Amino acid sequence: MSDSPLNRRPPPPLPLSVITGFLGAGKTTLLNELLRAPELSDTLVIINEFGEIGLDHLLVEKTDGDLMVMSSGCLCCSIRGDLITTLEECLRSRDNGRVTPFTRVMIETTGLADPAPVLHTIMFHPYLMLRFRLDGVITLVDAVNGMSTLDSHMEAVKQAAVADRIVLTKTDLVWNVGELEALKTRLAELNPTARILDRARGEAVPARLLDAGLYRAESKIPDVRAWLNAEAFDAPKGHDYGHHHHGHDHGHHHHHDDHAHDVNRHDAHIKAHCLTSDVALAPSSFDLFLELLRNAHGPHLLRVKGLVKLSDDPNRPVVIHGVQHVFHPPVRLDAWPDADHRTRIVFILKDMPPMFVDRMFDAFAGTPAIDRADAAGLTTNPLNPGLGGLLS
Repeated sequence: MSDSPLNRRPPPPLPLSVITGFLGAGKTTLLNELLRAPELSDTLVIINEFGEIGLDHLLVEKTDGDLMVMSSGCLCCSIRGDLITTLEECLRSRDNGRVTPFTRVMIETTGLADPAPVLHTIMFHPYLMLRFRLDGVITLVDAVNGMSTLDSHMEAVKQAAVADRIVLTKTDLVWNVGELEALKTRLAELNPTARILDRARGEAVPARLLDAGLYRAESKIPDVRAWLNAEAFDAPKGHDYGHHHHGHDHGHHHHHDDHAHDVNRHDAHIKAHCLTSDVALAPSSFDLFLELLRNAHGPHLLRVKGLVKLSDDPNRPVVIHGVQHVFHPPVRLDAWPDADHRTRIVFILKDMPPMFVDRMFDAFAGTPAIDRADAAGLTTNPLNPGLGGLLS
């Protein structure tokens, strides 16, 4: 009876990490190091082409099509056609017993790639959503050329903006400590939710790179503070990353990053913003808020992560996670993971004023708004004049 199809449940989803970074950042070097670690001995690594990555000395046997087994015990395959096909074929080989079951997947993107389409594949495809959970985005940044790369290539900026972990490489070749600190500050302003690790100092190890998602591998208990890197938003540390707070008295406090960016820098298009609220939104109001934001302004939402308090059950928050227009189905937790019972949503925005998100949230929360838009010179919505009423 227990073996009938009706009683079978899908296995727990496998953690999937995405490794990205601009050309020359050292992805292949880091991947070689990681694949020698015992923690990754049962990992499936997906790359674009075997010839493009220096793993040949680790490939020892062809097992199924392009699926290879390495001396470390890891499996490796190249993308065949598209990522969905590759993942489905690898799962089929695993389920049919043609390969040793892998328990983790790592995907390496090309240096010029926008990682968003990879994330969309995992977060939106019905079958892959059941079989995989996004464990984190690991972005490598070359410390020697990092500043100029960020100046010249929007792809590199977006790779850093969507990261859960940023690995600085070649820091041992940077003699000017001030330049290195300036790069770290710049990356922290781009993406305060990402933890920055120094490979030359031995920090880019599995224990610090893996399990970067909401849930730890050994537990189903969510670690929201770690997932949001909440320490970056807790107290002023010389930089304000754009906090927005709603109190029970409906007082509003907005502090936006006034750091003067050169208009020619791609960073000027990216804003990290943290919205917090004591107000419990009606589920229908929050659905409309998220749907309008996603449908009308999806390209501007590089990444959205958060914990939301809803009025139908304020003691059980909802976790949201989105990349541009694609959002993972919301997950309701059994209880708040810590003593902070406020809505906390972190937005990484591109070419979108944080003030717009604030005012839209105000409208759906039904809280009175002060003249923040007038103070910011935004009496109408520059992104969509049809929604100007939200900013007036």
